Amino acid sequence: MMQIKFCPFEAQLERSVALARLRDATAGADDGELFLERRRAEALVFDDGRLKTASYDASEGFGLRAVRGEVSGYAHSSEISEAALIRAVDTARLAVGNGGGTLAASPAAAGRRLYTDEDPIAGAPLPVKIETLRQIDAFARDLDRRVVQVSATLAASHQEVVILRPDGTELTDTRPMTRLNVSVIVEADGRRESGSAGGGGRLGPLGLIDPADWQAKTREALRIALVNLDAVPAPAGPMQVVLGPGWPGILLHEAVGHGLEGDFNRKGSSRFSGRIGDRVAAPGVTVIDDGTLPDRRGSLTVDDEGTPSARNVLIEDGILCGYMQDRQNARLMGVAPTGNGRRESYAHPPMPRMTNTFMRGGDSDPADLLTSLKDGLYAVGFGGGQVDITNGKFVFSCTEAYRVQNGKVGAPVKGATLIGDGATAMQQILGLGNDMALDPGMGNCGKAGQWVPVGVGQPTVLIDGLTVGGSAS
Repeated sequence: MMQIKFCPFEAQLERSVALARLRDATAGADDGELFLERRRAEALVFDDGRLKTASYDASEGFGLRAVRGEVSGYAHSSEISEAALIRAVDTARLAVGNGGGTLAASPAAAGRRLYTDEDPIAGAPLPVKIETLRQIDAFARDLDRRVVQVSATLAASHQEVVILRPDGTELTDTRPMTRLNVSVIVEADGRRESGSAGGGGRLGPLGLIDPADWQAKTREALRIALVNLDAVPAPAGPMQVVLGPGWPGILLHEAVGHGLEGDFNRKGSSRFSGRIGDRVAAPGVTVIDDGTLPDRRGSLTVDDEGTPSARNVLIEDGILCGYMQDRQNARLMGVAPTGNGRRESYAHPPMPRMTNTFMRGGDSDPADLLTSLKDGLYAVGFGGGQVDITNGKFVFSCTEAYRVQNGKVGAPVKGATLIGDGATAMQQILGLGNDMALDPGMGNCGKAGQWVPVGVGQPTVLIDGLTVGGSAS
């Protein structure tokens, strides 16, 4: 079914009324906006030979914000109406008090769109999507007789936003998102192991239901499961580690990226606070957050405050040169916003968040980095992890890793965890491969109870002195 474009000022609320109420809320404030959103989401899960879940959700509403100094007043409603907006004004104005602020200028309009306007939910018929999932299940089982269970998920969402500023500036964005994930469980000699693969981005669904795409993902999930079937207990202790390209950049995202977000640095709670111009990583290490990459999961034409996304160099050749900023923290720190003001939905206020965060590649041949290991670990895939933002200490579990001895990649290992702290690990980077890659499009980032889609990436990286947790004696 063709959806009518989200036009809240035509169907639900007169624009002049909305602007007047927004100006009431932000009179005497430093900043503020009216954020209106409509979102639809669909998820299909095919598990163990049958369609297990078929869900569809739709929501819409607004969030009203007024900012004065370090304080924000925020109110939201799932009812887009003048009555709801009037009630929200009273709440938002609590942050303004007696006023006295100078309203910040609105952001400039974005120069170009970074993704399609296509509705990813309506882009393919439901029976076609279900049949694709059924074919994935059959394909995986035909690939190897050891496959005992297959789970495939096809998810899509369509978010439309309108941002109204107190000076009358109006910014809009229509954001598609799709993702296909395949998980496989294999069994041999009484032992079961699993493997997963997936990806997507700000794309329509047709690419994901293309057999060439889902067959590649299914083969990769099976490959990882079979690798784990042969895995031996991981070693333990301090050692050199080579991280593979692409998705292992999630460690950079968690252990370093969050520490470079503006709010943590303004408040002094990050290990990187007050260190602009300092060496925080080994020479050659450059870290970038780039929300302008076409079709990527973390990309945004404009952020959730209306600021165009940007390519922001955070660390250059090991030197810290900037933080990721939303409008409020940028103003309080005396710098420009960087297009990193993000929120999960209309029910959440914006805050500094990453988009696509990656480490730039170096000059080394990845094979040479591996052959330089005398006794270490080659970590290719990562699962869950925990990070303390205040000190950067992390613990990450490996979903695919190999023991390396005398420069030769040996048996896969299971139960390996990587333990360290981001700031120290960045200083101990010994080599960067020339194979920088972005992840396939599967990252979600949590902060303060809000979840947003993100991208990560890196080249093959050789790091000295990480602690490997394992069970081998």
